[in-house]
Amino acid sequence: MAKFVTIGERLSTTAPAVNKAFMERDPEPILKRAKQQLDAGAVYLDVNIGPAEGYGPDLMKWAVQLLQGEFDNVPLALDTSNKEAIEAGISVYNRSKGKPIVNSADAAGRIENIDLAAANDAIVIALCNGEGIAKDNDERMGYCQLLLERGLEHGMEAEDLWFDPLFLVVKGMQDKQMEILECIKMFADMGLNSTGGLSNNSNGMPKTIRPIMDSALVAMAMMQGLTSAIVNPNDLRLMETIKSCDVFKGNTLYADSYLEL
Repeated sequence: MAKFVTIGERLSTTAPAVNKAFMERDPEPILKRAKQQLDAGAVYLDVNIGPAEGYGPDLMKWAVQLLQGEFDNVPLALDTSNKEAIEAGISVYNRSKGKPIVNSADAAGRIENIDLAAANDAIVIALCNGEGIAKDNDERMGYCQLLLERGLEHGMEAEDLWFDPLFLVVKGMQDKQMEILECIKMFADMGLNSTGGLSNNSNGMPKTIRPIMDSALVAMAMMQGLTSAIVNPNDLRLMETIKSCDVFKGNTLYADSYLEL
């Protein structure tokens, strides 16, 4: 990758308004949130429909066609534990602006999502955990190696596996933060792409503090080699930090107008 890839997180059923819109197939709230994120600089949009048992395939097809039809085939991350829904979304997906992202696989119950991504020439977010959160970087890198080998065995290119160290909440796990940054450096040293839900670090903090912590972490992580993150692109401080780090890393040629690009 060159420029940092932002994946907009604001189309998730964890938000009551989004969940209601998905359930009622109401396009207006979905398109409004999508436009806000794209206008703010999101590259991909994460489409999180939840488990969607019994109706997932139809809902994911609807969401993919709605968003790509309205926004010039915007690339999407298909986010659900429902494997059939991911397959349905891929079946109607337009790749002209980027491959679909399967969100996500892990080294335990969702390892077959690696196979799904390989069979459909998709990118996959590979979580470096098993049945629970890895206890240290030796365990994280063991999961990384397992997932990488699984993808390569099924014909994937290494660049299509985006490894997630799992960002941890600072409140209660402050002592683990440097480990995560070191893990990102390990991925980068292997030439691997990386991503993750960056804002997990600031869960439970006051709203005034969260943008500060998220921006500090993304700067530190990018300088360790992080190549992507699932973020709130409507956080101006965060997006300005990402664009500035891209300048320092040489991913963007400096111009006085770089924040407008």
